Amino acid sequence: MHSERPSNDWTKRCQKNGDRSADLLANGERQGGLDTAFSHSKDEVLASPYLEKCTMKPFGPVDNGKQSLFGLDYKSAMWRGDEENPFHTEVGYWLWDAATGEVMKGFVVPRGITVLAGGTADVNATSFTLKAALDDPQYRIGENKYLAKNASSLSYVINITTGADTWSYDEVTMLRMNEFDEPFSHTDHNTLRRVG
Repeated sequence: MHSERPSNDWTKRCQKNGDRSADLLANGERQGGLDTAFSHSKDEVLASPYLEKCTMKPFGPVDNGKQSLFGLDYKSAMWRGDEENPFHTEVGYWLWDAATGEVMKGFVVPRGITVLAGGTADVNATSFTLKAALDDPQYRIGENKYLAKNASSLSYVINITTGADTWSYDEVTMLRMNEFDEPFSHTDHNTLRRVG
């Protein structure tokens, strides 16, 4: 996969402004992700390895009154085995407010789910956590009527760790599913490596 690297000017401006998104900046690809989820077709919980491709493009600043945000426009897709079509895709934004240390991940999944997860991180942090919940007043999950009735996302937590040419994530989405008496923990994790 080929990638378009940001200009040095953009990277320097991000670093000058304490922009955390510069640490995530990469077009990544990695075989080795693991998705643990309920399979409706097999009526059981499966742990499935996957290939992931992720592209990120810088933008900013975006001004909201006195707030300035820098960010990354991202797209991510995951495939299991020899699937022709990805089983999961996301489009969204990673956002950073240097003045407050607020980090956000806003994204849409084409199953009828939107998420705005957030948290704070020191400018020098190499790991941070973002959270969202169905009933959170600030960082919230939205879902369509079918999912709300059959497989509601109660909470979402993502832990990020950045390296020189890698970034890793561990995600946990707690679901209220008709198939289970207790909330079900859907997990995904992977380490993406910069390409191009």
